[in-house]
Amino acid sequence: MKDPHLLLIRFSALGDIAITVPVIRALYQTYPNLRVTFVSRPHGAPLFQEFKNFHFYPTDFNSRHKGIKGIWTLFKELKKIPFTAVADLHSVLRTHLLTFIFRFHGYKVKTIDKGRREKRALIRRKSKKFQPLTPTVYRYADVFRRLGFAVSLDQHEFPEKKELSQKILPFPQTNEKKWIGIAPFAAHRGKMYPLDLMQQVINFLQKEHQIFLFGAGEKEKELLEVWEKAFTNVFSTVGKINLREQIDLMAHLDLMISMDSANGHLAANTGIRVLTLWGMTHPFCGFSPFNQPPNHALILDRNKFPLIPTSVYGNKIPKGYDEAFRSLDPKKVIEKTLSLLQ
Repeated sequence: MKDPHLLLIRFSALGDIAITVPVIRALYQTYPNLRVTFVSRPHGAPLFQEFKNFHFYPTDFNSRHKGIKGIWTLFKELKKIPFTAVADLHSVLRTHLLTFIFRFHGYKVKTIDKGRREKRALIRRKSKKFQPLTPTVYRYADVFRRLGFAVSLDQHEFPEKKELSQKILPFPQTNEKKWIGIAPFAAHRGKMYPLDLMQQVINFLQKEHQIFLFGAGEKEKELLEVWEKAFTNVFSTVGKINLREQIDLMAHLDLMISMDSANGHLAANTGIRVLTLWGMTHPFCGFSPFNQPPNHALILDRNKFPLIPTSVYGNKIPKGYDEAFRSLDPKKVIEKTLSLLQ
């Protein structure tokens, strides 16, 4: 019998793609002869370079795979791969169409249960059911269980740290001078700590520690370079090292401070401590970074802001909540950072 070969589908976003990494590690640990093909947008490729028997298949939704005709083209390309089953880890219209075609042609397919009904109950304004939902990483694991590949995340092992890029080595790392990563951006304003308050955090922490700033895109690059020039012990990684090198650097950090965003997941996947700052979203939605205890999160006071979480994605800011994230005092972020560093 040929070795099992799973086709994994997760098109976006980067943070959700990153959450698959611990589950794939557990899969390989439990099923060492397993082969995996991961179908996603090209930007996800650097996340999986640690794996052997792994093939990343990039999509092209701007051209070759655009529209219904493009999905049919993608199917014809993928069916040439000798996979044995399909895991839809996204469950959106695009993947529903693609997996329908796979099922029609006799392939075994299982799709993630995103718990959309429970999430709607958690984020609605009236009769909100405020309770923790199944973390996404376990929802991914459940898909593999239903395909016949049960895994235990309790057995998960982090990979060894890689040597740092020559661009990073000049920075000293000592017991007294810690390395702190800060990723101040998020896809939506409701998830982003006010930048003037984050500047206060950076200003204090850089006096005794080395700060590495993480982001992406030209606008973020310009802002982070302003902080880099303004403070002595601050280094912006944007435009200087690529995503794979950023992930390798994260493994050497003593702590990452992140929003509810991709960089928190990327850092957690390396095995370091991650402090997450939560605005309009909440850990109960199931998107906390992997293997991080509840006290590694700073959450807004729900007695003052009872509508939180206002959405799963942080894209909804109710009336009167525009300044809600400002209720998280920079002093509290600094104190929590210092306690975690100890």
